[in-house]
Amino acid sequence: MTSADCLRQFDNLNVWKRGDQRAPHKPLLVLYALGQWQNGVTEIAFHDACPIITDLLRDFGPERKTYHPEFPFWHLQSDGVWTINTDLEKRPGGSALKRELWNQNAEGSLTPEVLLALAADPWLAGEIAHRVLEAHFPQSLHSDILDRVGLNADLVVSRRRRRDPNFRDHVLTAYEFRCAVCGFDVRLGNISVGLEAAHIKWHQASGPDRADNGLALCSMHHKVFDLGVFTISEERHVVVSDRANGTEGLEALLLRFHRRPIKEAQRPEWQADAQYLDWHRREVFKGDPRT
Repeated sequence: MTSADCLRQFDNLNVWKRGDQRAPHKPLLVLYALGQWQNGVTEIAFHDACPIITDLLRDFGPERKTYHPEFPFWHLQSDGVWTINTDLEKRPGGSALKRELWNQNAEGSLTPEVLLALAADPWLAGEIAHRVLEAHFPQSLHSDILDRVGLNADLVVSRRRRRDPNFRDHVLTAYEFRCAVCGFDVRLGNISVGLEAAHIKWHQASGPDRADNGLALCSMHHKVFDLGVFTISEERHVVVSDRANGTEGLEALLLRFHRRPIKEAQRPEWQADAQYLDWHRREVFKGDPRT
């Protein structure tokens, strides 16, 4: 298998889809497996992977009542990049149960062909990781995910998918170059510092590069917005998760803005659209709103 063939297989991961719901199970397992490979581990026991994948889904996936690390561990086999040494028979359309994988002491691994391609090309693992991250997660979360799965960020190609070059300018103009939450507006001469255009509905979920799908946020509020620490209510008020914790930092960064309105955009047509805010509340926000 050439590097190009390998990249093509990872580019074409068959990720579960239902409307615009997020399902990052396979991408997170791929990134974890690459991190393990980079650290000299090729055979991954389900016993070991189960709590780690669960935590990754909880922290970087959408809020769900239950999490299923067995789904990617089993279904990634169908993409031709993963294999499991178990006596369990493959089940079209169905998954092995968690207890079955556990009782079988199942171990998974990237396929021999993928492992050979990785060994032959020192940059291939980083390129795969970059493409998986770009396809499924916003830029603000990439370094955190890499740290959690143990991948060396220096090997991950640092470039971004092409976006509408006018998106940032449109969004910052809409909010008069101030953070919509805290009003941060520091400049160095004519250069705005630490202010970013955040997608409400992520580009990876087909969110458009439009002002009504954007918020001007300082870098800190952008990061915690993408993590789901806070969201924006139907009334366009800041809503902080009851799972956020801390002391002075939490109070200064978030709690003093809880239930307060965000800054309004200059024009009605630039206001954050209700459909994108609804998506963020469903697919990104963690926990429940604080009382």
